[in-house]
Amino acid sequence: MQGWHGLDDVPGDWGRSVVTIGVFDGVHRGHQRMVERAVAMARRIGVPSVVITFDPHPDEVVRPGTHPPRLTTARHRTELLGALGVDAVCVLPFTLEFSRMTPDEFVQAVLVDRLHAAGVVVGENFRFGHKAAGNVDTLRELGEKYDFVAEAVPLVSDGEAISSSHVRELLAAGDVAEAADALGRPHRVEGVVVRGHQRGRALLGYPTANVESPPFTAIPADGVYSGWLECTQSPSPYEGERWPAAISIGTNPTFEGVERTVEAYALDRDDLDLYGVHVVVDFGTRLRDTVKFDSIEALIEQMHRDVAEARRLTGGNA
Repeated sequence: MQGWHGLDDVPGDWGRSVVTIGVFDGVHRGHQRMVERAVAMARRIGVPSVVITFDPHPDEVVRPGTHPPRLTTARHRTELLGALGVDAVCVLPFTLEFSRMTPDEFVQAVLVDRLHAAGVVVGENFRFGHKAAGNVDTLRELGEKYDFVAEAVPLVSDGEAISSSHVRELLAAGDVAEAADALGRPHRVEGVVVRGHQRGRALLGYPTANVESPPFTAIPADGVYSGWLECTQSPSPYEGERWPAAISIGTNPTFEGVERTVEAYALDRDDLDLYGVHVVVDFGTRLRDTVKFDSIEALIEQMHRDVAEARRLTGGNA
């Protein structure tokens, strides 16, 4: 799969292609259906498939300060899209100037002049151009003008339409199981392991990896979860290793903490040195709320129960 950052990266001899467009934050089941439709159309007519996505999120440019929680990093999003069989992913820098393009200008500059679109696949609620002036009907009209076919894919629904906004709402409520169903995989938080207060190792008997995630990351609600911890950094002695885990999100109220953290304990592993290493945390099931305990002993007793339940839910292995 080819990866392009901006239109200038598109090869000069690029021929006709089928293009699908969206932010694709999360690459949830609705996104997957749309991309798979584009890939199928491209294969049917014998041309490559291209995904257009944007960075930063358009909301942050059009309405500064409104960047929604990010469901995937740019790298993970690209990996997920590539796994769906696309031939190229083009990340377009979304700027204020870009946002002011009319629908016709966007189609001509991006879809026609650079990607030579033979087909364009979008969601049925697709909007584009300055002030979201264009919709699916606009795209079809422009397709007739510029010689491409536009296809709209219905939203995927499980009683409620699957959308990135809906997944964010589920995560904000701590419902990581329903979020995973909408995503088609566990929700992931990733980042670098940093030093915390080291209470887990020295005081509680459960050494945790304190994961510092990038800005705007969609962190589930405070609570304790089962899931998995995986090392993705290369090179690293732990590269590719994946461990069942108990995960805590919150401010450590028993210790009067104020900073919100994501901490993952790899079950039955007290020998890991992950400081400075890039890891991912995949969420499985919510176990309980974060609460303030009357004593450290009471906290440790509950942690024993949390770890036992996480072991049961994950099968005790990755």
